[in-house]
Amino acid sequence: MSSFEQSWETLSTPVMANDNRHWYAVHTRARHEKMIAERLAEQGISSYLPLVKETHRWSDRKKIVELPLFSCYVFARFAPTNEDRLRVSRTNGVLQVIGMQGEALPIPDEQIDAIRLLINEQLHWTAHPFLKIGQRVRICSGALKGVEGILVARNGDRTLVVSVDVIQRSLAVRIEGYQVEPV
Repeated sequence: MSSFEQSWETLSTPVMANDNRHWYAVHTRARHEKMIAERLAEQGISSYLPLVKETHRWSDRKKIVELPLFSCYVFARFAPTNEDRLRVSRTNGVLQVIGMQGEALPIPDEQIDAIRLLINEQLHWTAHPFLKIGQRVRICSGALKGVEGILVARNGDRTLVVSVDVIQRSLAVRIEGYQVEPV
């Protein structure tokens, strides 16, 4: 199990209601996520890198280390222009901005917000395989009100899977006691 302690987030400019910028997944070289988040900030590009703390054990010691929630990915918020996409793509350590046929695929704000909320509430969560099938639901009440995801059953427990579609990664959280409705 992982527990959340902090995330790396840079917001170079405030988010406005008529902002045309969107979140995009940036595929990075392995173990370059923090460095790329810093480099994007230096370029004035907002980024979000959710980090988790894990205890790593060796034969002679143990140490708490901060690791990216989704290894090899950083989320960047920029306008859907070729200029901005190229600026991000040309950042040293970036492999690509995730997309299809040369076009970056935006991530809905709701998916990034759901990841933030799940982590900030410090609930017990586990990584979960990305699901394409299953019913999409929204939590109706409580601390997670409004969070949408896929309802699954695991060992008789109700679980909500929140996914970032573009990078095909997901988190699963038990939702016993929460009321859900179909989306």
